[in-house]
Amino acid sequence: METITTISDLRERLDAERGAGRGVGFVPTMGYLHAGHLSLASASVADNPVTVVSIFVNPLQFAEGEDLDSYPRDLVSDSAQCAALGVDYLFVPSVEEMYPSPIVTVVEVPSVATPLEGLTRPHHFAGVATVVAKLFSIVGKCRAYLGAKDWQQVCVVERMVSDLSMPVEVVACPTVREPDGLAMSSRNVYLTSEERVQAPVLRAALDAGLDAIAGGETDSAVVEATMAAVVNTAGLASLEYAAAVQADSLVSDGPLHGEVRLLVAARFGKARLIDNDGTEI
Repeated sequence: METITTISDLRERLDAERGAGRGVGFVPTMGYLHAGHLSLASASVADNPVTVVSIFVNPLQFAEGEDLDSYPRDLVSDSAQCAALGVDYLFVPSVEEMYPSPIVTVVEVPSVATPLEGLTRPHHFAGVATVVAKLFSIVGKCRAYLGAKDWQQVCVVERMVSDLSMPVEVVACPTVREPDGLAMSSRNVYLTSEERVQAPVLRAALDAGLDAIAGGETDSAVVEATMAAVVNTAGLASLEYAAAVQADSLVSDGPLHGEVRLLVAARFGKARLIDNDGTEI
């Protein structure tokens, strides 16, 4: 595995790979890799002759007061794990390499970025879309592997790729979970032992919502109230939202139908956790 820190070097390597007929898989991350990230890298390695993983903690997607400075980092471990999986290139640019001057071009996908996370983190997805657009421009034609745990992020990236005709195939991979159902996240490290015991309530809330739908419920408000009631049984959880929406638009437009996504977000002390799952009606 080769570690690359500059845009020009990565472009040169990947252009040569494609020129030799080798397709590229790409896994964009912010590092501090866990089994969820590694499942994306493994899928890319299995599907493509060449895999590149990027590690970049993107300041554009952190609002003032969020955890940019304290976001967990461990490049030594990340590098070792990627190499063990057979990743070919690890792209680790500095902030100065990615943003040599203040960036004035911003990519926004308001139709899917505004609800849910957009209500509490209004600038988050503009930061995500902008850096992902830049990474796609750097990497070039590829398959990009994203985790379904960040379902709204998947929707934002898919719509951006479609609207801007980017030569990228987005592959959404299943959420990887701990044995008790908690979705793996780099921010789980913030949980105290007591909070960690209660955190799987998010998975329990999703299950309750899915059970309601399986029982014939199509009123999004009823499903959302069912999920919220479960989260509120955890004394250390502070619910931000519980949503039952159409999977592609992230809004409910009458009775739930077709592909449905249930999403939940809650704070446990310093940790803000999200989770989701889907079904079809």
